[in-house]
Amino acid sequence: MRRDIRHISLLILTVLLVAGCAKMGQPDGGWYDEEPPYVIGSTPGDKATGVTTNKVNIFFNEFIKLENANEKVVISPPQLEMPEIVAGGRRIKVELKDSLKPNTTYTIDFSDAISDNNEGNPMGNYTYTFSTGDTIDTLEVSGHVIDASNLEPVKGILVGLYDSEEFTDSTFHTVSLLRVSRTDSYGRFVVRGIAPGTYRVFALQDADGDYRFTQKSEMIAFSDAVIEPTCKPDIRLDTLWRDSLHIHSILQVPYAHYLPDNIVLTAFTEVQTNRYLLKSERKEADHFTLFFSYGSDTLPRLRGLNFDEKDAFIVEATENRDTLTYWLRDTMLVNQDTLRLEMTYMATDTTGVLAQQTDTLEVLSKQPYDKRIKQKQRALEEWTKQQEKAKKRGKEFLEVMPPEELKPKWNITSTINPDQNPSVEMPTPLAIIDTAKVHLYFKQDTLWNAAPYEIKQHYASPRTYQLLGEWEPGSEYKIETDSAAFIDIYGKASNTMKQNFKVGALDAYSTLIVNLGNMSDTTIVVELLDKSDKVAKRSLTKNGVAEFFFVSPATYYMRMFIDSNDNGKWDTGNYDDHRQAETVYYYSSPIECKAKWDINLSWNPTSKNIATQKPREIVKQKPEKEKTIKSRNAERARAMGKEYVNNLIRQ
Repeated sequence: MRRDIRHISLLILTVLLVAGCAKMGQPDGGWYDEEPPYVIGSTPGDKATGVTTNKVNIFFNEFIKLENANEKVVISPPQLEMPEIVAGGRRIKVELKDSLKPNTTYTIDFSDAISDNNEGNPMGNYTYTFSTGDTIDTLEVSGHVIDASNLEPVKGILVGLYDSEEFTDSTFHTVSLLRVSRTDSYGRFVVRGIAPGTYRVFALQDADGDYRFTQKSEMIAFSDAVIEPTCKPDIRLDTLWRDSLHIHSILQVPYAHYLPDNIVLTAFTEVQTNRYLLKSERKEADHFTLFFSYGSDTLPRLRGLNFDEKDAFIVEATENRDTLTYWLRDTMLVNQDTLRLEMTYMATDTTGVLAQQTDTLEVLSKQPYDKRIKQKQRALEEWTKQQEKAKKRGKEFLEVMPPEELKPKWNITSTINPDQNPSVEMPTPLAIIDTAKVHLYFKQDTLWNAAPYEIKQHYASPRTYQLLGEWEPGSEYKIETDSAAFIDIYGKASNTMKQNFKVGALDAYSTLIVNLGNMSDTTIVVELLDKSDKVAKRSLTKNGVAEFFFVSPATYYMRMFIDSNDNGKWDTGNYDDHRQAETVYYYSSPIECKAKWDINLSWNPTSKNIATQKPREIVKQKPEKEKTIKSRNAERARAMGKEYVNNLIRQ
């Protein structure tokens, strides 16, 4: 009897093992919860009227969490005092600190901040509404905010409305926005709870929480258009997906279509014209730098308090003249750790007007004289040891340590483009450039022949010099410098240098010609961009045709801007001057340039909505990752040999 029981047990165990092996392909575990939380009630009720309490409680069917409430949750009308928003268990509690306005619709827009506590399923764009009056205002307007300089979506900027009938030019500075929204990671906004009427639309990167434009550092956007929100019945097509590649069905869904829904605001930050001294700095003993908030055509007037300032400096200014570097000519001043001086300069006073101001400065070296002397002594001791070792080994040695040499930084690659010029950057200002000691050679057959050249100081970088030559495509060049070709203001001389380089052959490049159609009477700057949205080549045109020669083979993108003031650079806008930033457009497709190719393109920049022009591949502001729970369930269903359609499992 016991033997039979053992046989039966073994038989059952074998059957179970075989059945288990037959099901090895079936995934372990249960289905992922993909149902978002939903509201089961609220106090006051959603869309309630005649509300007098400033406390709101919203209840959900499951435990929820609230992410980044201060960033994502937007309340209209805007609250000057920060409301209290707390999530706990299955409830969200909102307490408004500002007094409620009479006969006003309030909206609490949670965006995608609400999700369930387990799988993180987002609830979606949920908005709670109530009114202190007898009716609920239900109109909406929507659109996009993009950066005027590069058409990037602007995430998290406020978008709000003003009543057009009450609006004046000073309103944006003095009155808080009436109703507000905040853009998502796509730069998209929806302003809800709007009453019938006409409005002006603005965007504001509000730095101080007052919902008005009070600081030049705040990014803004404005439009002259007056909008009138409306609503009409409409039908949209909703697609049900079987999986990420296959459509299951397409449904026609009626909905309320709110207009306008295509507003585009181009945001910019104004130039900081208020001028004041930011800081003074002396990182190295031989120069100090003054940093200003804004440039000036007039240099500051310096008076030395513990030194003679006459002919004491060589001044370098950045292109915007907001950063000034003073090189000390005299080594006696270089060795002086503290320079006390009086500076008279143009600064903005309390009324916003430029006026003369005098400050007393103490500029301290971060490399004190004693420390530098010790470093030189250690260097001398180390050099002496090396020379003594060389002498003992019978090798060449020096009796006297050579003077410190000037070390120019040459920017020459092994191959340059025919329209490219090598450059050299000096660590300190030069006193002498001896062009007789700089030699450029051109290789013809096997012989090196002297080639003409010119050395030109760069307009925006005084210590950078360009080597201008008549570069022959496909040829080889050599540059040589004798010792002391360059001598700086402290007497340091450069050493010898020799470097070969080639100029690329014509058949190694592509040519791109872009026809801009009806823009022949406008000054336009067209830029070829690499995959990181950086400028590779520029072309300025006034005849509507942009030409790019010697384009290295690669994938490029293209951008252009209308150069309204003919200064060759993009300029931002100004609200008080009622000036928008210069208009930027992107060519919406990548451009593949190959060697020996001549490419001709026709481009109508206004043919496509400016908010969607920038190619997705080079957009830096990527949309937030969508939840993938449904796709994970679909993959699980496919592994089981089943079909998964909108929560349904089919054999």
